[in-house]
Amino acid sequence: MSISIQNSTDLGSLIRETRRRLKLTQPQLALAANVGVRFIVELEAGKPTLRLENILRVLQALGGVLSVEGMDPFIVNKQEGAR
Repeated sequence: MSISIQNSTDLGSLIRETRRRLKLTQPQLALAANVGVRFIVELEAGKPTLRLENILRVLQALGGVLSVEGMDPFIVNKQEGAR
């Protein structure tokens, strides 16, 4: 299933609703993702300046992954070849 996220508020709402459906508290999710409870609170509130690395940890703890669509795969492959 794919969900379109347009901004940090959308992401926060998705995280909160997923956490609730899994019957997890914010402290439980923080522990599972190895982040602080404050980070979870700020993420769910839609704070736009959070570390991507920690967001990815939370998504993984909830069973999700980050996917990007609509970009030219040729550009991605060209950048990988330049490394």
